[in-house]
Amino acid sequence: MTHLQDLAPLGSLGLSAAVAAMPLLTVFVTLGVLRWKAHWAGLSGLTVAVLVAVGAYGMPVPLAGLSATQGFAFGLFPIMWIVLNAIWLYELTVRSGRFELLRRVIDAVSDDPRLQAIIIAFGFGGLLEALAGFGAPVAITGVMLLAVGFTPMRAAVVVLLANTAPVAFGAVGIPIITAGNLTGIDYHEIGAVVGHQTPLIAAVVPALLVLIADGRRGLRETWPAAVAVGLSFAVAQWFAATYISVELTDIVASLVGVAAAVVLLRFWRPSGTAAARERLLVERERERVLVGATAGGSAGSTAGAGTPERLTPAVVVSALFPYLLVVVVFALAKLWTPLKEALVGTDIKVPWPGLDGAVLNAAGMPITSTVYTLPWLSSAGTLLLACGVIVGLVQGLRLGEIGRAWAGVVVKLRFSMLTVGSVLALAYVMNQSGQTLTIGAWIAGAGAAFAFLSPVLGWLGTAVTGSDTSANALFATLQQSAAERIGLDPTLLVAANTSGGVVGKMISPQNLAIAATAVGLVGRESEILRRVIWWSLGMLLALCLLVGLQSSVLSWMLP
Repeated sequence: MTHLQDLAPLGSLGLSAAVAAMPLLTVFVTLGVLRWKAHWAGLSGLTVAVLVAVGAYGMPVPLAGLSATQGFAFGLFPIMWIVLNAIWLYELTVRSGRFELLRRVIDAVSDDPRLQAIIIAFGFGGLLEALAGFGAPVAITGVMLLAVGFTPMRAAVVVLLANTAPVAFGAVGIPIITAGNLTGIDYHEIGAVVGHQTPLIAAVVPALLVLIADGRRGLRETWPAAVAVGLSFAVAQWFAATYISVELTDIVASLVGVAAAVVLLRFWRPSGTAAARERLLVERERERVLVGATAGGSAGSTAGAGTPERLTPAVVVSALFPYLLVVVVFALAKLWTPLKEALVGTDIKVPWPGLDGAVLNAAGMPITSTVYTLPWLSSAGTLLLACGVIVGLVQGLRLGEIGRAWAGVVVKLRFSMLTVGSVLALAYVMNQSGQTLTIGAWIAGAGAAFAFLSPVLGWLGTAVTGSDTSANALFATLQQSAAERIGLDPTLLVAANTSGGVVGKMISPQNLAIAATAVGLVGRESEILRRVIWWSLGMLLALCLLVGLQSSVLSWMLP
C-alpha cells in the first residue's frame, strides 16, 4: 500500500489548489469567523484534510490516518512538551513567591509598562527565541507581562507580535540551516540575504508593541525608546547575519537591543508612566469583572503583602535566577559543540510504522518526513524540565510540591494539547498527501510576479505548521526551482520563504493556543486571531513588496 503524491490530482492545478486549501479555510473560518474553540477548529480542519487527502488525492485511508497520528505525536512531543515545562517553570516561581520579586526587579529597570513590553517581549523574548524557539518565548514572556500588569488579552497580542523578527534565526538558526541543507545553497548565504530583509520588520516592531500596549498617546510618549531598541536590534541582526554567524545572529541582536534600552534609560525617561500604569490597571480589573479572566492572579497575589524586600544584589539574582538559568543552560546546550553533539546523539529516529517508505514524491522516491525524531534529551522541553527542578529546589519547594505543580499544568493544558496535536496532524496530512505542495506549485506558477509572492509561501507554511523550519522544509526547494525557471536568484527566494514565515507565526493555530494557554485565555483563541491577523497581513504585504523590489530595482541591497 503506497501513495504517490500528485500535484494536480483533479487535472487542473488551480482547481486542485482550491480543493487543497479547504482544510486551511476550515480552520480559519471556524476559528476567526464562527469563533469556535481552537480545539474544535483544529479537529474540523483535520477532518477536512483527511477527506481531501482520501477523496481528491487518492491517499489510502490507513496512510492518511497514520500521517495524522505522526503529526499528533509531533505536536505533543516536542512542541507541547516545551510549552508544558515553560509554564510549569513559571508556576514554580509563583509558588515560591519569587515572581513578585521579578516584577519589582523589572520595575527597577523601568516602571513604564510600555517599555517593559519592549524589554520583556521583544528583547528577552528574542533571546529565548534565539536559544529555544518552538513556543517557549511566547509562553514565558506572556506570563511575565501579566506580572507587570498587562491584561491577558493585551499580553497575548504583544508577545505574538514580538515573536516575529527573531524567528528566522531562531533555535540557533535552524530554519536557515534547514533551507541550506535541502537546497544545497550555503546557509550562510541564505542567512545573509534574510539579514537584509527581516531587520526592516524588526526596526518597527517595538513601536508597534507600544501602539498595542497604550495606543498613539503611548507611542508619542515613548518613541525614543522604541526607535532606539528597534534600530539597534535591526542593525545588529543585519551585521551578525552578514558578517558573524547565522547561529549567533539573534543572540547578538537581542543583547544589543536590550543594552540600547538600558543605556537610553540612564539619560532619558518617558512621560506619562503613572497614567499608563493606571490605564492598564483599570483595564485589567474591568476584564476580570466582565470576562472572569483569572490568568496571572497568583502572579500578583503577593504584591503589597508585608514589607517589600529590599532589592539587594542577592535579591535581584534570586528573582532573575530562573531565567538566567534557562539562558545559561540553553546557551551551553546549543552553542557548546561537545554538549550539543552529545545531546543530539541521544535522539531516537522512529520510521513511522506502516507509513515510512509508503509515501512517494512525484519522482517516485520515498519522502523523508515519515521518520519521526524523538529528541527526548536534546529537546528544549527536557532542558526546561531540568531547569524547573533546579529552580524549585533552590527556591525552597519540596519535590512533592514540584511534582503536583507539574501535574496541575498538565491538566490545565489538556485542551491546548488537543489543539496543537490536531493542528500538527492536519499539517502532516496536508504535507504528506501533497496538498501543501499543490498550493505552493500553483502560487509558483505566477511567473515573474512570483518574486513578489514568494514570501506568501513561507507565511502559509508557518501558519499551517507553526514553524518557520517546517515552512522551509516544505517550500525551500520549490522556491529554488521556481527561481531557476523564471531566471531569478534562488538564494533570494529561499531567503524570502524564511522571511515570510517570520510574519506567519503569529496567526498559527499552534502559536495562538500557546499564547492563550500561557495567559489563561483558553477558548478565546479566535479573539486573539482577530487582533493579530491584520498585523500579520500588513507585514506580509511589506515583505512581498521588499522582495519583489530586491529582485529588480533594489538588488543593490543584497549582499
